[in-house]
Amino acid sequence: MSRLIKKTIPIPQGATLTMNGSELLIKGPKGEAKFPIPQGAVLKIESDMVTVTSAEGAKTTAAAGTAWALVRNHLEGVTDGFKKVLEIEGVGYGAQTEGKELVLRLGYALPVRLAIPPAVTVTTEKNVITVTGIDKDAVGQAAAEIRALKKPEPYKGKGIKYQGEVIRRKVGKKAGATAA
Repeated sequence: MSRLIKKTIPIPQGATLTMNGSELLIKGPKGEAKFPIPQGAVLKIESDMVTVTSAEGAKTTAAAGTAWALVRNHLEGVTDGFKKVLEIEGVGYGAQTEGKELVLRLGYALPVRLAIPPAVTVTTEKNVITVTGIDKDAVGQAAAEIRALKKPEPYKGKGIKYQGEVIRRKVGKKAGATAA
């Protein structure tokens, strides 16, 4: 049995939940999110908490666990939002936003232009890119696409990395030859 569905989800201040058939609409100070509830899950909305249980006769509790995680993530998104911070390392590397595009200088002959998805907001400050939004999936996907343009390399650490990510460094040829 899913252990998550044993816990109730508290509804934060300023958030409202409404069921519309098999869809759940969550409104909060940052925006609103609508998503379908997986089959095999039943939601009970009370005054200040949500309870997720398995449907009668369901073979597994996987759908209920998925529904629990979706409700919790969307509640957090519409009240607090999600944020991913990326850092750019390297001489001459940089980023800036131009309208609905992110322009990255990554050591290529021309700057790389990346369209910003409508569900997220991208801000740049020096060599730091901040991706924010209310949808956890959209924020993570946008950050992953930006990072994939120039992953950090292990010798000098140049590239785009998440804030706090540790890059395992390798010893170069000359340093390795003198140490042996």
